[in-house]
Amino acid sequence: MRMELCELTIKQVQDGLRSKKFSIAELVSDCLKAIDKNKELNAYLEVYGEDALNEAKRLDGATSDFNELPPLWGIPFAVKDNIFIEGKRVSAASKILENYEASYDATAIARMKKTGAIFLGRTNMDEFAMGSSTENSAFKPTKNPHDPSCVPGGSSGGSAAAVAANMCISALGSDTGGSIRQPASFCGVVGLKPTYGMVSRSGLIAMASSLDQIGPLTKTAEDAKIVFDVIKGKDPLDSTTVESNPKSQIPNLKFKIGLPKEYFGQGLDSDVEKIVRDAIKKLQDLGHEIKEISLPISEYALAAYYIIMPAEVSANLARFDGIRYGLVTSDKRQETSLYDIYAKTRAEGFGDEVKRRIMLGTYTLSAGYYDAYYLKAQKVRRLIKEDFEKAFKEVDIIAGPTSPTPAFKFGERTDDPLKMYLADIYTVAVNLAGLPGLSMNAGWVYPEHGRGVEQEGKKLPVGIQFIAPWFQEDRVFNIAAQLEKIL
Repeated sequence: MRMELCELTIKQVQDGLRSKKFSIAELVSDCLKAIDKNKELNAYLEVYGEDALNEAKRLDGATSDFNELPPLWGIPFAVKDNIFIEGKRVSAASKILENYEASYDATAIARMKKTGAIFLGRTNMDEFAMGSSTENSAFKPTKNPHDPSCVPGGSSGGSAAAVAANMCISALGSDTGGSIRQPASFCGVVGLKPTYGMVSRSGLIAMASSLDQIGPLTKTAEDAKIVFDVIKGKDPLDSTTVESNPKSQIPNLKFKIGLPKEYFGQGLDSDVEKIVRDAIKKLQDLGHEIKEISLPISEYALAAYYIIMPAEVSANLARFDGIRYGLVTSDKRQETSLYDIYAKTRAEGFGDEVKRRIMLGTYTLSAGYYDAYYLKAQKVRRLIKEDFEKAFKEVDIIAGPTSPTPAFKFGERTDDPLKMYLADIYTVAVNLAGLPGLSMNAGWVYPEHGRGVEQEGKKLPVGIQFIAPWFQEDRVFNIAAQLEKIL
């Protein structure tokens, strides 16, 4: 069967353009056909079809030396709906910003434009990136391409689904507590959360500023590295960014891989554990050393995260009040006070999960509770970071499941926020510590015929997560690329 152009990886597109096997316009047209074919998945909130085709034709005409193409030349991308593209709407999948138009490019977008990237549209997400299923979008839920009765994960569910269904070659997402890696796991693609400060947050609608990071969702680890090398680096518009190392080639190194015993305990689906352990055994067969380690403070990571994150949410979302940004309620003259305008706008504009987190954050920052909750959570955060520091003195990389279960059914967890939050139990510590983490597909479960039984029918992917020391993204690219070759 002939491979469609939309099924290619970034590396394959680069090779195809150099050898003049197809044009950029043909590639973009193929991706747009895939988008139209998969409309029912609701991966996109808006498609820039005409603009994308016009840009493709421009790049085709501007290509003179096919051997010296910039790294993202002609690559069609999907972009999460909380990342600014100048002149395009950016709503964070919220009614309160439904018609807001970006006045500038996010730094990551500007760097991609310089290297020839094409943007196909903005993808669906949990409202203001708050959720683990993309069910919290104010507009529509995104469906999992492997089983439309299941969620694609969140909050970058639209981007993950778009990559998995070949509706783009690659996508951008944002990760605050697992929002790239968890949907990458549920959709069977590669998702990278970079070290905090490696990618500028300028032009990303803030959720929790000390945790947010922009990162790529791709079809291979090699592609993730290509995108990362373009978007990383110091940015004067974001004081938290750092100078990046120059681009490097990744040799097949042998690592000492740590398996935290806390990541393989109660609450982990048995089939997920089997698939992850089988993948780790394959790495051991390649010559990597496997060592059990302990991250004792990890059991407190989820609790600390759901205190720190809502506190930052309550501060960052205070600006959305009906005066400065976005939605304005019917007639301000009917309101008796400025407070009434604020209250009515926020009541109508925000969804339930956003309201829940704003209230939690306001509570934990209030007088009398700051020391008891927020300050204590920050102390736990420091201990979590020290846990990782100790672990990385023993091992080169940490491996484990990305999520405790495969993708779950729509509605299965919407009435139980605590159960929903548990989907991020293995990912939030990485954000609290500011570490780089990568999720990739390790295998499949077949729910219709009993998990683990390979028969015809719908199958759900299972992700394995690799965590590296700060600024050592090359290690996760390396180990993931080696595993891809043998799975």
